[in-house]
Amino acid sequence: MTTKLKVFAAAAVLLAATSSGAFARYPCAPGYALHHNICYPVGVNNYSNPVSGAATGEAHGAARGYATGGPVGAVVGGALGAASGTLNGTANMLSGR
Repeated sequence: MTTKLKVFAAAAVLLAATSSGAFARYPCAPGYALHHNICYPVGVNNYSNPVSGAATGEAHGAARGYATGGPVGAVVGGALGAASGTLNGTANMLSGR
């Protein structure tokens, strides 16, 4: 019983040490860039499928909506961006882009 506990404790310490070191260097998730201590989505607008189009469209729409209309604008912009991104992604997928 104590051997299992020691192995679990060692694994937990190792996991905590490696994961915190990996995230300490760059605060933004992949696909986002840091600008004035805020993570903004970056990337191309040539979506290859409906899911990536919806995700990126929602992020861009929410950011643009928040800049012009505050929190309500972010909700509306995110919804419109997700819809238009899904349509763009579907069209690009069907056309082979």
